[in-house]
Amino acid sequence: MKRLSLTIFFSVALMTACAQTFWLGADISGTTALEARGVQLRNAAGEPRENTALMHELGLNAVRLRVWVDPSKHGNFSSKEDVVGMARRAHDWGMALMIDFHYSDWWADPGQQTIPEAWRDMDFTEMRRALASHTREVLEAVRLTGADVKWVQVGNETTHGFLWPMARADEQMQHYAQLTDDGYAAVKEIFPKAMVIVHLDGACDPKRYDFIFDGLRRYKSRYDMIGLSVYPHWDIKSRLTSTWQETVERATANMNRLWTKYGKPLMIVETGTESSKPVEGKQIMAAIIRAARHDTNGHCHGVFYWAPEAERHYSLGAFKNHRPTAIMEAFTEAASER
Repeated sequence: MKRLSLTIFFSVALMTACAQTFWLGADISGTTALEARGVQLRNAAGEPRENTALMHELGLNAVRLRVWVDPSKHGNFSSKEDVVGMARRAHDWGMALMIDFHYSDWWADPGQQTIPEAWRDMDFTEMRRALASHTREVLEAVRLTGADVKWVQVGNETTHGFLWPMARADEQMQHYAQLTDDGYAAVKEIFPKAMVIVHLDGACDPKRYDFIFDGLRRYKSRYDMIGLSVYPHWDIKSRLTSTWQETVERATANMNRLWTKYGKPLMIVETGTESSKPVEGKQIMAAIIRAARHDTNGHCHGVFYWAPEAERHYSLGAFKNHRPTAIMEAFTEAASER
């Protein structure tokens, strides 16, 4: 009887693991900026498509949208209102939604984490209130559209913290950890079931992950998921790796290590490859998706391409002449495994 019970238990556990959705997504935050310029996206057959609809057609089941605090000097793209409109589109297509808070008026990444202009003169207590209030306000506006936010990034590529210099992790880890926890609490007030993500770049480099996540552990900051950027192109440029294969292998090994050490599920929330090499790009994307899906024991829950529709000014998009290239076929083919 005991053996039968154990057999049933493990069978149910296996079925549950197999049934877990693997998310194939894209950050399409630049959609409305393209539309404002009069750009018409098309599918591979040349038929006109709105970007969210096109991503759905390509087999993607999730969308990522960034939020800037006050982008009024940059056309108001990625503002609260802009994100609400895009969230509504994602909801209409039945796509899961990730919200990515940059906590800046413009780009936030490992090289820049500029305090929003309206927050510049705040002390730490005021900054905590401002971050929590902004997070709640944006998410409440999204909630009112009927969209269900599945994941929320509390900061974008916070390899060195955010809101510099106040919460630069290299110098003020405790501030960074506290503000991250404040963001976590604010998210849960609006979307209690949303997974809160802490996102770093350079997935092939374990040291930067240990630095941040050991710090968050030390100061008891809460989060639910580890987000990673996997960019073979930038890893090779910065001499972290020498080939794209090495990036994939080391990123996969790091994901497995992070699960063992911190016990948190993972997501590749940004990736991309050179748009000028679409055949190789498809090969790279297929390898990244395959590794994330099959080589992490189910602990990596998905892969998001960053700005596939971007061209010209950005070399790692996945479109040419406003149509998807072979790179996006890696996602379509992966979607067929569902």
